[in-house]
Amino acid sequence: MFRCSLLLGVFAAHSHAQQRPMIRPARLQPGDTIMFVAPASELEEKRMLLAKKRLEARGYQVKFRDDLFEQEGYLAGSDERRAEELMQAFLDPEVQAVFPGTGGYGTMRILDRLDYKAIRANPKLLIGFSDITALHAAINRHAGLITWHSPAPMWGLGGYPNPEKLGRNNLTPFSAKYFFAAIEANDNGQPRPLAYTIETPAGVPQPVAIGKGKARGRLTGGNLSLVVALEGTPYALETRDAILLLEDTREAPYRVDRMLRQLQLAGKLKHLRGAVLGQFTKSFDREDNETEDPRYLVNGVLRQYFEPLGIPVLMNYPIGHHSMNATLPLGGEVEIDADAGVIRVLGDGGQ
Repeated sequence: MFRCSLLLGVFAAHSHAQQRPMIRPARLQPGDTIMFVAPASELEEKRMLLAKKRLEARGYQVKFRDDLFEQEGYLAGSDERRAEELMQAFLDPEVQAVFPGTGGYGTMRILDRLDYKAIRANPKLLIGFSDITALHAAINRHAGLITWHSPAPMWGLGGYPNPEKLGRNNLTPFSAKYFFAAIEANDNGQPRPLAYTIETPAGVPQPVAIGKGKARGRLTGGNLSLVVALEGTPYALETRDAILLLEDTREAPYRVDRMLRQLQLAGKLKHLRGAVLGQFTKSFDREDNETEDPRYLVNGVLRQYFEPLGIPVLMNYPIGHHSMNATLPLGGEVEIDADAGVIRVLGDGGQ
């Protein structure tokens, strides 16, 4: 009965959830407590403990449940365990930030088990990317809480250098700079500004502009596969007047095409103010060389959908399943500048 009534409550909240002001959780101070959770796939203990060590070296307390490393099939334990753990993290008065260890798969299975009123009443920093997109979308929409699309403990904070393959094995200086700019209140004792510009120096994927000019709006999106999977549910994205963020990995061009077509047919591309197209990393095999026609490679497919919109778009942006993974506020206000090739994270009131 609880799950049924909670789901009905989510549907009932559909019309007014977006009208509430978005809450921006307080950033972290030394001594604050971070709780590791596992809402999706199982976690690798070695990486998680390394992430814990690195966060403690920055002055934070890190806690997690004894069953954090539980596994059930391809999940980090049962749906009940994972949902209970996430709610425990939000309801714990000692916890200031909630760090999912990784994505993989599983967050969609617990969306109807979460208490969004309780999450809104206990706003805390939530980070992550990939499958965590479903949590971002649901919490943005039904708790009115700004969350952070960012590196995660297993892929970044808990990475160990691999000289043969950089991949996502470590938190690169670029990724670290903007991760901590987003979540920490101070830098060497000096207050960090809420608003800042993300710069892309040499060695970082360089954004490619589609369209011209600037656009300001609420950022929404994340992993393309999850964004599409949420269509037709009470957790689907609201994209009108928004800046849409998309990234993905191991998706061949025709699959990216199919997913973008679904978003287009659903009207989700029609009223955008701008878009950020992150890394679409090529981890697939058979489909990689199906055609030499550039219109039907991933970037060509992205252009087919976003060039006709006539809005500022940055493609090849350093965010997603890549060692260069910028942190951006989902549900928060950003400004995209296609002419300068930069994104500005805005402070309170869009300043």
